[in-house]
Amino acid sequence: MHFTEPVYRNPYWPTWPLLEVTQGCTHNKCKFCTMYKGVRFDLRPLEDIEADLAELRSTVPHARTIQLLSANPLALPYSRFKPILEKINEYLPDIEFVYTQGRVTDLRNKTVEQLRELRDLGLREISMGTESGDDWTLDRVNKGYHAEDIIEQCAKLDEAGIRYWHSFLNGVAGRSHSREHAVNSAKIFSQTNPMLVGTGGLTLFPGTPLLEEAQVGEFDPLSEKEMFEELLLFVENLTCDCSFITHHTIGGENLSGPNFLARKDDIIASLRDEIEHGDLDTMARIRAMKRSL
Repeated sequence: MHFTEPVYRNPYWPTWPLLEVTQGCTHNKCKFCTMYKGVRFDLRPLEDIEADLAELRSTVPHARTIQLLSANPLALPYSRFKPILEKINEYLPDIEFVYTQGRVTDLRNKTVEQLRELRDLGLREISMGTESGDDWTLDRVNKGYHAEDIIEQCAKLDEAGIRYWHSFLNGVAGRSHSREHAVNSAKIFSQTNPMLVGTGGLTLFPGTPLLEEAQVGEFDPLSEKEMFEELLLFVENLTCDCSFITHHTIGGENLSGPNFLARKDDIIASLRDEIEHGDLDTMARIRAMKRSL
């Protein structure tokens, strides 16, 4: 199998098999991320993809799911993405679900009809690295799109019948814009139809512009308690009926699971309990030990 280091995969999806169709990230400019620092975005040659599919056919010939790597394979134009899905179906005819990561901007160059055709070839679920629905925050951390783009592009996925995830990056706006980040993200996400909303807490990793800005006083990171308070505000304002998970945020009971709206009051109660009684110092130490998203 051909893989380019580092290899990241969504841990909440079926994790085998993995198929690398691109390497790196087309954007690679988000101020909080070092995931693909130094990795040039490129398309894995089709002959390599076919060789990997042949190997998978010999080891897992009846695979029903497959996860595409790396950061945002969906950035490939329709004319290059479709043949890859066709090859997957040729070598693994039992495939039912193709999972991939994507950026909001990856959808701009695809029509609803093209997305529908990709869905018919197995593309069923996309994890969108949305991070925020607040324009100030999106500009602040250089995401490369705005809230209106999230709504517009997700509407195309809805029409095409492709499910998608949103992520909320807790703490990424800093103290000065925390409230707007939480409230506006919840409002924008609630104008779409995600199957899942996931939240992760910001860690300032070495080598990120956001850490450098924090070190010179240009970014005001939240304390662990303030992170929970921001997350609480986000949850209070989120109204889409979806699954809800937290990752990279330590602590809290009964936070993750399906049927968000039915569990919303319990999630709010758990977050308030963490704010009042949680071991926030320990959580902060654990967060400080993280070295990667």
